Parts: sequence; C-alpha cells; structure tokens
Amino acid sequence: MATTAAPTRTSARIDPRGPRFGAIITSVLLAATLVLGPGWGLVTLGVQTLAFIGGAVFGLSRQPWGWIYKAWVRPRLAPPAELEDEAPPRFAQVVGLVFAVLALVGALSGLTPLFWVATGFALVAAFLNAAFDFCLGCETYLLIQRLRAATSHRTA
Repeated sequence: MATTAAPTRTSARIDPRGPRFGAIITSVLLAATLVLGPGWGLVTLGVQTLAFIGGAVFGLSRQPWGWIYKAWVRPRLAPPAELEDEAPPRFAQVVGLVFAVLALVGALSGLTPLFWVATGFALVAAFLNAAFDFCLGCETYLLIQRLRAATSHRTA
C-alpha cells in the first residue's frame, strides 16, 4: 500500500513492494516464535529483533529483508509504478522493534504473558501488511503527522 505523505527532506524513496516482502518474512519468523514458545522461540524472535533494529536505525534497504529484496527479488520484477516515502515503513520498524523488545523482556524475565501478547501483536501487524498490503505502523505514522500538522496550524 503506497503511503501518500509527502516525503521529508531526509527520507529516501523506496519500492513499496519491499516492505511487503519483509512483512512476509517477519510474519513467518513471528509465527515460528509463537509456535516455539518463550524458550526456543527466542532464536527466531532474536533474528527478527535484529532485523527491526536494522530497519529502524539504518533504513529499510540496509535491513536484512530489504537487502534480500533489493539484491534478489526486485531485479526480477518490473519497475514499481511509483515510489513511496521511506519514513512511514521505517516508523513501522520502530513499532515492531518495541513489540519485539517487550516480547524478549517477557520471555527473559519469566513474564510469559507479555511474551505471547507482544509477539502476537507484532505478528498481527506484520500479517496485515503481508496478506492485505495494510501497514498498520505506516497508517499510525500518517495519523501522527496529520495530528501534528493540525496542532501546529491551530497554534500558528
């Protein structure tokens, strides 16, 4: 789903199919995390947490799933109809990272309900993007930007 926010000056433009590809891998890893539970699931959760860190800190094309998409998948596809601002999907990576860290804290501290709920929420968000091209984190980003613009317009 292409986001419609105007790009920020520092934000890159990306192929909108890349984040969806990443969401498919993320969904598989988080589903495996739930199946494996708070013991062995820490391995898959750890891998996905590192991917979220990469996407949040370095950008989507330098994150593992973005790199795989850019190197091996995109060259086999037609060019995208349009590019999108990287900021909304990058914000979604930050949100995913928060839930992954909460899940890790839950598993490592013995708060297993936190592990299950945080992993489940992250999986639902990733699955929505993978299956329906609906990026919940992106939509949240756009809502925040609209609220900021409305607030700054009222105070000006």
